[in-house]
Amino acid sequence: MLIIDLLFTYIATVAFGVLLNLPHRALNMAGLIGTLSFLAYKLLMMAHSGLVTANLVGAVLIGVLSMQAAKWLKMPVIIFNIPALVPFVPGGQAYQMVKNFALADNTVAFSFLFQVIEIAGAIAFGFLLAELFIRLQQKLLDWLVSRRKASDRDIKRY
Repeated sequence: MLIIDLLFTYIATVAFGVLLNLPHRALNMAGLIGTLSFLAYKLLMMAHSGLVTANLVGAVLIGVLSMQAAKWLKMPVIIFNIPALVPFVPGGQAYQMVKNFALADNTVAFSFLFQVIEIAGAIAFGFLLAELFIRLQQKLLDWLVSRRKASDRDIKRY
């Protein structure tokens, strides 16, 4: 069942990329990023970690992998972010919320509204954490390179 979910996630991500008219060389990478992040999401959901945690981890993974792919393929990050987000969009919860508001079942509708807000907030915070992680990684690499250059200069002096 998980393999079928991952296959359809890849297809949906790539199809959404085609709808957005992404460059052909970015489609496969966007599909892989979407599939890997959805795999992390599904594994966390199977481990009963909660909807917000699973979405947060999935969004962080999308953000980090998209930034790495953008550097590698020399393309904008958004080319990989947007299609990979397709499996995480809380469309089902939003539909249930509107339906229950229309049926005047406000208690259930507000429950779905809070789920939509939690998922959207987790995705936004996940992208923020991914940006923070990439910046910290770059600062660490810069620091290590500067230390290496300094030690090379010290060795050459002697």
